[in-house]
Amino acid sequence: MTTATGSRAQAEATPRPASRPRPRPRARLDWRLRFAALSLIWGFSFLLIKVGTHGYAPFQVTLGRLVFGTAVLAAAMAVKRERLPRGARTWGHLTVAAFLLNALPFSLFAYSELTIPSTLAGICNATSPLWGMALSLVALSEDRPTRVRVAGLGLGFLGVLTVLGAWQGFHGLDATGTAMALLASLSYPIGWIYVRRTLAGSGESHLSLTGAQLLLATGQLAVVTPVFSSLPGSFPVVPLLAIVALGALGTGLAVLLQYGLVAEVGPTTAQMVTYFIPVIATAAGVVVLGESLRWTTPVGAVIVLVGAALTQVKRAP
Repeated sequence: MTTATGSRAQAEATPRPASRPRPRPRARLDWRLRFAALSLIWGFSFLLIKVGTHGYAPFQVTLGRLVFGTAVLAAAMAVKRERLPRGARTWGHLTVAAFLLNALPFSLFAYSELTIPSTLAGICNATSPLWGMALSLVALSEDRPTRVRVAGLGLGFLGVLTVLGAWQGFHGLDATGTAMALLASLSYPIGWIYVRRTLAGSGESHLSLTGAQLLLATGQLAVVTPVFSSLPGSFPVVPLLAIVALGALGTGLAVLLQYGLVAEVGPTTAQMVTYFIPVIATAAGVVVLGESLRWTTPVGAVIVLVGAALTQVKRAP
């Protein structure tokens, strides 16, 4: 980092007493390690959702996730002395973003994993770039299609059909749970496009906007959860710890890591984490939870990831 290098050079050029040498500032953790950590955190999130639903209702899992995630963002804002955004218009748009990017997809994934494996939920999550590319062609006039991107879109959805075993009539697959996971994945690009259209250039920091967004999503779930679920009669420890980790790591810390990566290596490299998530989610589901794996799942997942990668190829200048 430039700041660390400059500080070190200045410190070495300044005479110092031999008895009390000034400690050198530590360099930030290499971005590749942070990238790997983010991939692991998000990849294991689907396992944590599954474990959480073993002891608590899906809305309770989502509410707990948002509470602990918001706490991490609030702590980060306090350390950096960031304030919540101002203006009714900004908060109105953030309310919609909180629903589309947090409350709705988090809840749908939690409900979907009542009936489908965490491996399938993780692979469904990988379809977000495909939905995003399809929607951007309609909603964003500056995003023009190319043959490569359209081919990637078709290939990606062919991979989805492979994962689901469409030629076998979706045998042994829970249609409702799978539809929920795919709808959750669709909700993300809808939310991203909405934010891009309404909050871009707002002047607020990303940390401030995200902290407010998670706070609003927590409020939304706090209203909904008591209506659709009753207080648990007991509090199983392992599912509760899974929810804490899901919120503090999978939501709070993951957002901070993501912003740091985008700032350091750019959004294109940072978004490559998307292609590692289903691989890790599948491995975690099979190894830790003992979930079964048909050959169509990894083969289809590879096709989905290749298609998703092609949809991100930009037109040559």
